[in-house]
Amino acid sequence: MKIDILTLFPEMFNALNYSIIGKAQEKKIIHLNTVDFRKFSNNKHNQVDDYPYGGGHGMILKVEPIYNALNFLGKNEKTKVILLCPQGEKFNQKKAEELSKEEHLVFICGHYEGYDERIRDFLVTDEISLGDFVLTGGELAAMTIIDSITRLIPNVLSKEESHMEDTFTTGLLEYPQYTRPREFKGMKVPEVLFSGNHKKIKEYKLYNSLMKTYNRRPDLLKKYTLNEEEKTFLDRIQKNKLQNK
Repeated sequence: MKIDILTLFPEMFNALNYSIIGKAQEKKIIHLNTVDFRKFSNNKHNQVDDYPYGGGHGMILKVEPIYNALNFLGKNEKTKVILLCPQGEKFNQKKAEELSKEEHLVFICGHYEGYDERIRDFLVTDEISLGDFVLTGGELAAMTIIDSITRLIPNVLSKEESHMEDTFTTGLLEYPQYTRPREFKGMKVPEVLFSGNHKKIKEYKLYNSLMKTYNRRPDLLKKYTLNEEEKTFLDRIQKNKLQNK
């Protein structure tokens, strides 16, 4: 996958040269390229923003440098051009999975009050937001999304690091996990995990995954189709909660 990033601060993306994303680049599974779109401005001062027509606060990102930069990158009908903005579709695991299957992504990171609407109307294919809050620029949002989608690309993670049981991949929050030591300052690991009974361990994980989702993110259960075993577990969880009130 090729990922181009239009930004005024290319050095911010050095953070993606480490850990799993760095290894994915080394293996040439992904190719990251940062582009300072100030170089594609049409004026001698390399100005990429201007005051909005009709008045208003702040500066607006101009359409010309973005248009020129996209042409330079050779975008085509298969390229996904993503604008990071608060008005966009809220990012989630499903969107990450969709984008991880693309061949070429371009992220546009603004740093001003807003964008010339012609960027939205004619140059981008997707608008994405991380949530109902505002950042100073699109760089941190782009890094978060790139990290999220890269780990879903085949051969980026090993079998031991598989994302298939991740929170939001299954539709439920992930079950509790533990490692050595077995007991620390009186805090013990559940005995069932040492039983060697794979059926009981699987049931423990499913039950606790459901319980965590029910207690922390009940909204996820509204979108989740329960099988018979899960319905039985959820019924038990709900009854236990009522009894403990």
